[in-house]
Amino acid sequence: MGRTASHRAAMLSNMAISLIKHKRITTTVAKAKALKKYVEPLITKSKNDTTNSRRVVFSYLQDKYAVTELFKEISVKVADRPGGYTRIIKTGHRLGDNAEMCFIELVDYDENMAKDKAAKKTTRTRRSKKTSSAAAAQVEETAAPAAEEAVAEVPAEEKKAE
Repeated sequence: MGRTASHRAAMLSNMAISLIKHKRITTTVAKAKALKKYVEPLITKSKNDTTNSRRVVFSYLQDKYAVTELFKEISVKVADRPGGYTRIIKTGHRLGDNAEMCFIELVDYDENMAKDKAAKKTTRTRRSKKTSSAAAAQVEETAAPAAEEAVAEVPAEEKKAE
């Protein structure tokens, strides 16, 4: 990936922390494949919750919140899974440099994220319908008095012209 060893290690550590915190991140395919090889052994290590395994994982991640999240939530969800904790889904090419993009996600969390997105979409739709119907009612109310005033003014002007 054209980086020094220290830069590559720091980048993978940061990406692994983001993946653990957010459960899904968007990146290039090359970085996602490298991240998959980096994070899957850490998830396997988190299944055995001992002081040593926590220290080993912390030496890679350097983030207390991410380590706690990994050992308390993620390891419980993947306890019965023998491997394959992440999934890479290609999304197309980036406009600027035409790099192949994808998102990498934790496999057991995709259903929850889909439900959250569906709930957000229905909420927006309901709001927009209420807002648009309320706005239409206001337009009709303001248009009706203006039309009545226009009708009232026309005869007065016609009388003056006569």
